[in-house]
Amino acid sequence: MDLSDFRKDYSAKGLHRKDLEAHPLDQFEQWFAQAVELKIHEPNAMSLATVDSTGRPLLRTVLLKYFDRNGFLFFTNYESRKAAHMAENPQVSLLFPWITLERQVIIQGRVEKISTAESLRYFTSRPRESQLGAWVSNQSSVISSRKLLMQKLSELKEKFSHGEVPLPSFWGGYRVVPETIEFWQGGPARIHDRFLYTQDGSDWSIDRLSP
Repeated sequence: MDLSDFRKDYSAKGLHRKDLEAHPLDQFEQWFAQAVELKIHEPNAMSLATVDSTGRPLLRTVLLKYFDRNGFLFFTNYESRKAAHMAENPQVSLLFPWITLERQVIIQGRVEKISTAESLRYFTSRPRESQLGAWVSNQSSVISSRKLLMQKLSELKEKFSHGEVPLPSFWGGYRVVPETIEFWQGGPARIHDRFLYTQDGSDWSIDRLSP
């Protein structure tokens, strides 16, 4: 299929250096709030790129659950394929593709496990079905059918029917501590605006990149 004529000219007003926040997390919070206000579908969906022991990259979508100046939090199975990658190489990248707003945010940094207390705090806030779901899946492993998952779910519902669902030892959160954050705003004639924040000690430098 030839997609060479499948294009759109971006019409946004652009992004100017004078309008940027000094700290990238403040800038991210501003853009995220705008994405929420404009009802972007799943604004907290982000692509997570990891690299395996052979240097082969893998990309998947996860959900951002919390962010502050310390980094970006998401949760997953600690025995999953992505977890194995991150144990081998903690350098990762995140992408927020807010295409409707003609925007992207690209984050590079290192990932670290959060404390069990932090994971428990989030786990207890999840709907009960989601708590049970964390127990059901041996994430990334090969299975013969969906029926096995549904049987296990039924067994767990019975097992935990008279109390709270405990936090699985193999499930919890990761924090991506950013080292660079790029804000990309689409522009006409493919003259996009790109600004790269780079951590410099306790401060951040800001550079405009060529599109």
